[in-house]
Amino acid sequence: MGRELEEYWVGDAKDSYSLRELAEYFNKEVLRSALAGTSQQRFSGDIETIYHALTDDDVSRGEQTRVRKTLERDSIDVEQLQNDFVTHQAIHTYLTKGRDVEKGTEAGDRIESAQQTINGLRGRLIAVVETVLSNLRDTDTLTLGSFDILVKINVHCTDCGTHKNLTELLSDGGCECEDGQ
Repeated sequence: MGRELEEYWVGDAKDSYSLRELAEYFNKEVLRSALAGTSQQRFSGDIETIYHALTDDDVSRGEQTRVRKTLERDSIDVEQLQNDFVTHQAIHTYLTKGRDVEKGTEAGDRIESAQQTINGLRGRLIAVVETVLSNLRDTDTLTLGSFDILVKINVHCTDCGTHKNLTELLSDGGCECEDGQ
């Protein structure tokens, strides 16, 4: 796995992975390994969905609970599994200190770092709104059944008129403005 991570990180520009992509790749392999030999093994194509439910802040608590219970029924220690997941910083340390690999910072890494920061704030916003609404509901101040919080961020460039969601804007490398406009 070490050589694979190294090759993916230092590959040519179009084939190289960012540190966040490498951490996600590694973590999905950890998940795949944990599912091997369980009834969940047949859902190996669903690794993406299970990983998303365990790690993303924008997944409802109900979905997180459902996935956790399913894994626990197959004797998977979900807490330990999540503790086995690594961060992009851990991948960086492993590659640079453990394997003596060097790679310059790329624009893609900076964009992913910015997106990670924004997603963290989005997750905290969801948690705060969920707590406030639950408290209002529980004190009979607000009538509300089961609910999910959805936070979407759209960006409108007033120079060129482009309107995109944040993820699309970052993955496209910006709006329709010419460089330097």
